[in-house]
Amino acid sequence: MAERIIAVRKNGQGSIVEMKLSSGEVVDYKQAQQMAREGALDHVNLFRGKDGEEHLRSDPDGDVSNNLDNLPSF
Repeated sequence: MAERIIAVRKNGQGSIVEMKLSSGEVVDYKQAQQMAREGALDHVNLFRGKDGEEHLRSDPDGDVSNNLDNLPSF
């Protein structure tokens, strides 16, 4: 069963740098990207931003409360 991101940690600029998973494991952004590529994370996908880099985002479902930026901090 795939993991879910349940909380995030942001740096001083407001960028997400770490994520807490439903198992309690904490992963950094790059690890989460790899997990998303492998299908090991539910409710997220990768997209290529205007900067040419891959970024994580929540699957669109009309509920802004579960967007990565709106998840609780840990």
